[in-house]
Amino acid sequence: MSILGFIVLLIIAGICGALAEALVGFSPGGFLVSIAVGLIGAFLGTWLAGELGLPPLLAVNVEGQQIYIVWTVLGSMLLLLVLSLLRGGRRRRYIR
Repeated sequence: MSILGFIVLLIIAGICGALAEALVGFSPGGFLVSIAVGLIGAFLGTWLAGELGLPPLLAVNVEGQQIYIVWTVLGSMLLLLVLSLLRGGRRRRYIR
């Protein structure tokens, strides 16, 4: 895999992690943390989908590596829900 392909995968993971943070309402950090959440969520979501026999949804192919967007976001959301429970459930509050 080339450097460009790796950077594209990191950007996709960051976007999926940021989307999961927005949906869950819990953000443990900035964009680098979103990338880490997206990467871990990709592994977790893909593994869970494989164990449950679920079909691949919204696959993106980058230089032979497939990343399933739906399972990445759902795996990231699951990871963030567990992290928010472990950290005391502090949620972002928006000022109106």
